[in-house]
Amino acid sequence: MFLEPHFKRSGWIEVICGSMFSGKTEELLRRLRRARIANQEVVIFKPALDDRYATDRVVSHDANSLKALPVKDAAELASLAGNYDVIGVDEAQFFGEDLVGVLQDLALKGRRVIVAGLDMDFRGKPFGPVPDLLAVAEYITKLHAICQQCGNLATHSFRLSANEETVELGAKEAYEARCRTCYHLGDALK
Repeated sequence: MFLEPHFKRSGWIEVICGSMFSGKTEELLRRLRRARIANQEVVIFKPALDDRYATDRVVSHDANSLKALPVKDAAELASLAGNYDVIGVDEAQFFGEDLVGVLQDLALKGRRVIVAGLDMDFRGKPFGPVPDLLAVAEYITKLHAICQQCGNLATHSFRLSANEETVELGAKEAYEARCRTCYHLGDALK
């Protein structure tokens, strides 16, 4: 006698984290493109405040991009997630703590959720919801940049300006990837 299985497709959360210039967005875009090749329905979200390269695209520092939906918060993301198979989220650190619950709900609904974000701010402290996402994710990828001072593996984002606000949008004009030692040497290396 054949028994019908009583399960539905399981979802999960993948987190891609690391410092500035480590390739987080590039890896997110790669995974989403592969899902599209597999004929999966894919959507990518970005925080509306991130308009560095484009307002309606996720763009890597290498200028690769995908069309994206800018959202103001996790609640708006949840309302637009629809029936997509794969949901990408870039710059997760700019969303509030409620992002964690929203993404867990999507995973429980059988969705593959892929998130990219900074794990530490420019002070070297845990950044936004990313640490909590790391705790609940099934898959974690930590990427490293190359220290722009000494060439070792970089794990920190060093801010070049004196601005003390936690959020300062910028790229190479505002930040430098640094290893632990060069990060702690700080402005002495400027």
